[in-house]
Amino acid sequence: MAYGRGHESLPPGERLFNRFTIDLGVIGHELTHGVVQYEAGLVYFQQAGALNESWADVFGSLVRQWTMNQTAADADWIIGKGLFSSNVNGVGIRSMKAPGTAYNDPVIGKDPQPGHMKDYIVTSSDNGGVHLNSGIPNHAFYVTAREMGGYAWEKAGKIWYVVLCDKMTRMSQFNDAARLTHEVAGALYGQGSLEQQAVKTGWKEVGIPVDASEVEKVDLSGCTRLVGGLVVLLLGLAGKRALTKRN
Repeated sequence: MAYGRGHESLPPGERLFNRFTIDLGVIGHELTHGVVQYEAGLVYFQQAGALNESWADVFGSLVRQWTMNQTAADADWIIGKGLFSSNVNGVGIRSMKAPGTAYNDPVIGKDPQPGHMKDYIVTSSDNGGVHLNSGIPNHAFYVTAREMGGYAWEKAGKIWYVVLCDKMTRMSQFNDAARLTHEVAGALYGQGSLEQQAVKTGWKEVGIPVDASEVEKVDLSGCTRLVGGLVVLLLGLAGKRALTKRN
């Protein structure tokens, strides 16, 4: 696993990136890819690959929120906070709260992530847009956690983790993720519960229905265990410093 030193070897005025280990969320993100690989095994291509990236963003963000004892309302939901040097106009590499707004800089350009299916990017680059279209399920999780309130890892994160380990398959698509998270929310917290309604709201806000009978309404043209334990495990792998910081 390689994170990179960024541009720290360059003169300060020429740097665009700081070292990639500067953000605990990025470390959690990369470690979560290992969990994804050995659980759902999501293929790293198009929508399945975007789900792979999104699930890594979700748990990377939850690791940082847990460490900082932040509620869903308190968290900034930025992925890669601190990765850009002061020479770049940006707060991070992705925003789960507002995809497409993480950076806007004359040198590196504007954050291209969509946050809704109407803006889904069909491309042959980036393995079919895995780092781009992950903004859609990212935002669905953010809205879900916001609607539930409290600590995002306690309920929303648990739903997403159960789906990762027990429900999704290698070729799962966005519609599958929506349906499965909605089903698991009902199984864990009750049919029609606040939690299940929050999941439905999350996916609805990005233009994806949770009811399989409504899938046809979405234009897909061109689109070919416990969470607390996972967070603690990822923090342990990331280093004892994270645990010390919280205490």
